[in-house]
Amino acid sequence: MAVRAVRGAVQLERDEAGHMDEQVGALLTAILERNGLTADDLISIWFTATPDLHSDFPAAAARKLGIVDVPLICAQELDIEGAMPRVVRVLAHIESDKPRAGIAHVYLGAAGALRKDIAQ
Repeated sequence: MAVRAVRGAVQLERDEAGHMDEQVGALLTAILERNGLTADDLISIWFTATPDLHSDFPAAAARKLGIVDVPLICAQELDIEGAMPRVVRVLAHIESDKPRAGIAHVYLGAAGALRKDIAQ
């Protein structure tokens, strides 16, 4: 079994804790489903949020999904002029038999414009 990395992102419509939980939860669920993963396949997850998001930690959504024994960390994304606002990004490290090219990276909604080269 190999260690692989899965990328993903979602743009929030507003900076509210409940909305963040919903959107980040949908992103994590899509990452797991599209890659045929369970929480047991997760090694760790890095979350970043753009500097305009203050309502909650994105990792809180993972805990609410039942991802409770996986190391999670949150960080602030770089504050680049002209960057897409209200974005939560994910970098999940997983155990998988899939080749690197077989990993489905998930960019929901408007965040799909961030990485058209790998978004599925």
